[in-house]
Amino acid sequence: MKAYKSKDDLLIGKTILITGAGDGIGKSLAIESAKLGATVILLGKTLSKLESVYDSIEALNKAQASILPLDLQGATEQHYIDLADTIKREYGHLDALVHNASQLGILGPFEQIPQDMWDNVMQVNVNAPFLLTKSLLPLLQQAPHASIIFTTSGVGNKGRAYWGAYCVSKFATEGMMQLLADEYENSTLRFNAINPGATRTAMRASAYPAEDKDALKTAFEILPSYLYLLGDDSIHVQGQRINAQ
Repeated sequence: MKAYKSKDDLLIGKTILITGAGDGIGKSLAIESAKLGATVILLGKTLSKLESVYDSIEALNKAQASILPLDLQGATEQHYIDLADTIKREYGHLDALVHNASQLGILGPFEQIPQDMWDNVMQVNVNAPFLLTKSLLPLLQQAPHASIIFTTSGVGNKGRAYWGAYCVSKFATEGMMQLLADEYENSTLRFNAINPGATRTAMRASAYPAEDKDALKTAFEILPSYLYLLGDDSIHVQGQRINAQ
């Protein structure tokens, strides 16, 4: 899967929503998905970054992308319901949902975790994927075969000291994915999670400020696993935790 080679028409006709699409892995995935034919819906909180990704996609002369600015930190359930209504009105269905946006929080001893920071991490990493998935399920069920991808971590299935709220949130992410995969086992929906591994992103740099970023893989280099799960070659893959590296 890490060496998966996608066909040039892999995602033609598919509409894909990517959260955290303005930077890092989300940005690279959005542009590559557009290259492979997808209509990409860019969701993020920073409009200028989303517009930059939009312009990059426009330059490809492929299917036109769309922008949905939304701050997951402050979004309510009604925001997600309205978002689903917008997608339904514009596209009628949704072929894939990629939960890419995450918040790291502050790394340190458990006993020193501030509650507001804990709440913020859980809001973005757990509550937002819950509410977004819930609101979009009817649209995903309208697709012939829909893929929902969660983003986990190396600390998402084995606890690691000092990784605090982020670690716990990724355990919850994997649990949510497994629950949904089990509930929808005999359906047209498939739920899986990807652990990107050490990747050259801003979040990685904040967690490991002294690390040599040039020694890490770029976001583009880890995309094969994502593309595999987005395309129809993975129709029968369900409930898996996949390491992109």
